[in-house]
Amino acid sequence: MAQTDQIPGRQSPAGKPTGSGPPGTATDSTGNSTGNGAAGRSKALSWWGRARRDKILLLMALPGLLLLLLFHYLPLLGNLIAFQEYLPFVPLGRSAWVGWDNFTVIFNGDTEFLNALKNTLLITIVQVVFVFPAPIALALLLNSLLSERIKRIVQSVLYLPHFLSWVIVVAIFQQMLGGSGLINNFLRSHGMGTIDFLGNPDGFIALLTSQVIWKDTGWATILFLAALSQIDPGLYEAARVDGASRWRQLWHVTVPGIRSLIILLLILRLGDSLSVGFEQIILQQNLVGRPASEVLDTYVYNNGVLAGQWGVSAAVGLVKGLVGVALVIGANKVAHIFGEPGVYKK
Repeated sequence: MAQTDQIPGRQSPAGKPTGSGPPGTATDSTGNSTGNGAAGRSKALSWWGRARRDKILLLMALPGLLLLLLFHYLPLLGNLIAFQEYLPFVPLGRSAWVGWDNFTVIFNGDTEFLNALKNTLLITIVQVVFVFPAPIALALLLNSLLSERIKRIVQSVLYLPHFLSWVIVVAIFQQMLGGSGLINNFLRSHGMGTIDFLGNPDGFIALLTSQVIWKDTGWATILFLAALSQIDPGLYEAARVDGASRWRQLWHVTVPGIRSLIILLLILRLGDSLSVGFEQIILQQNLVGRPASEVLDTYVYNNGVLAGQWGVSAAVGLVKGLVGVALVIGANKVAHIFGEPGVYKK
């Protein structure tokens, strides 16, 4: 007696395959998928449907989003005072509007502003050259350690300075390098002349750079160590089979493996390039004087909070933020040209 039920994979009497599509899909009379599976349903979801599906994740992200709105985006409304003759005791919208007058220190090249800009750019260039590569080199050294126990101990020691405030860091450097610090006391006890490490304007940028390296290099290695751990060990084995030395493996396997992360962090660093550490500098500004240590952040503080030129300081801060945004967008476009995703994709 002939079977009347069709079995998946067999042909129908008309010679058409039935039920031969991938799991979760249906086929029509011509054998084509109708797209009624999971993939088809996910594509058909509306924005509201996706929100309902991911509601738990959205609720978890809600506190962070509220903090971002309250403390980062809402204060942007305060940039209105860049176009006003602002006085703190007058309501925000009632101060006299002065248009672009507050920007004349930028357009006309005010001496004090140009000095702050020059110092900011010099510190930025030095820190990009010396500070930015430091965690990369340290991560490569830590990654080469064979003992996991030693690696964890070294990492823990290197992470600790990051959790110290700049007040403590500056105090430590003063105890070491100050006029009555450890090094000068040693020189004095051996009949040698002392060295003015902290009050020398010519060495101020080197002092700032050394402080940043000591404080933040260990913490900055976390991302690079995570990226190094994702590199396929088989690539190193293949390179060794081909006779590649350690340096060749570093250049042809390790560096390409973390190149995208390096470019991403470099772009973000460029966006923050005009902010070079307000707290660190203001704590040491009296030692070297404003001509050698004034940067854009301290310029805004000294002329706004201390001197009462709120509108001018807000104008400088606004231009600084816009330049940072332009640098991020421009650097991201360059990254796209070289085939890297950058901060955001096209």
